Amino acid sequence: MDALSRHRLRLRWRVLACLLACHAAPRAAGPAVPEIVSPGVLSGPAHDSAPAFSPDGREVFFTRSSSSLSTILVSHRRAQDWSEPGIAPFSGEWLEMEPAFSPDGRFLVYASNRPDDDGGAPIDGFFNGVARPGKGARLWRVDRLAGGWSRPRLLPPEINDGHAVYAPSVARDGSLYFMKPGADGRFQVFRAQAVGAGFRPAERMPFNESGAASVDPAVAPDESFIVFSSNRKPARGMDLFIAIRQGDGWGCAIHLGETVNSAGSDAEARLSPDAKTLYFASDRTVDVPFPATRQQTGVALKRMHDWDNGNYNIWRVDWSPGSRTPKAVAPARLERAAIAIAGDTGLKPRLRRRAPAERPS
Repeated sequence: MDALSRHRLRLRWRVLACLLACHAAPRAAGPAVPEIVSPGVLSGPAHDSAPAFSPDGREVFFTRSSSSLSTILVSHRRAQDWSEPGIAPFSGEWLEMEPAFSPDGRFLVYASNRPDDDGGAPIDGFFNGVARPGKGARLWRVDRLAGGWSRPRLLPPEINDGHAVYAPSVARDGSLYFMKPGADGRFQVFRAQAVGAGFRPAERMPFNESGAASVDPAVAPDESFIVFSSNRKPARGMDLFIAIRQGDGWGCAIHLGETVNSAGSDAEARLSPDAKTLYFASDRTVDVPFPATRQQTGVALKRMHDWDNGNYNIWRVDWSPGSRTPKAVAPARLERAAIAIAGDTGLKPRLRRRAPAERPS
């Protein structure tokens, strides 16, 4: 066999391995089951999503939104739960969402429709084939200071080259992952390499798929893996996927299974500071068996009032029963952990599909 034939054979095996990992991953018993986060507080009756935890885990910024409003709230850890959320010091004036901490906690990046200059009008947007007057978005940065937070600063055009830039995620070296419309108009995941005080031009990530949307990246601090959402097969709605770094490239996307994912929308992935826990937003609801007792109905009504009404809530799932930190695991072992999470047994709540208004997905 000559060198060209051997090269072609190796290439065929690589393609086959990728297809098997992406579409025929073996099922594992006992996958992790998602849990609601702080019901009635961080997960309330409105759309709640995109939690960004400080490095010590004692502070969280997240998005609360409706059809007409989106703002960033902040809450602080108490002995048993979280404090009543309040408007973040840098938010509340514009349509704002999706905060993301730098791994060292020195700054936050978030999406906002605020104009370049004080007194200006909110920027217009266009995505998913629809014009959004006054509801565009670009990425802004605020720095933590001794007495609070700096004024928001617009990130450079290497990142903000349009008015529909969302979902930032910051790597340890300052490189930025985010989403914006690709050439076909669908949202895609991009990365801008940090260089000094700036960035190189953003590059489209290889795990995007033609004809499908890829949104809401959450990258490990060392960029060893990334979680994002997509409506590609086998997704039933907008589902969570993981891609694992392999040398200088990326493996293909692995679907996180039907226990983690629901039939509706599962998006806005975020990682805990130690990368042991995946947080995400979901519109799943808890099933009510029928016939129900009056007591069961009363409990369900209370839960519906507090959070369980088909809007986005914040959910969490551990990466593995042993809670190994993914960034400390070799790529092959991390891939096996992802496949274990993707098993199809476990609790499956009944679901309703309701995407947050004006939230790109």
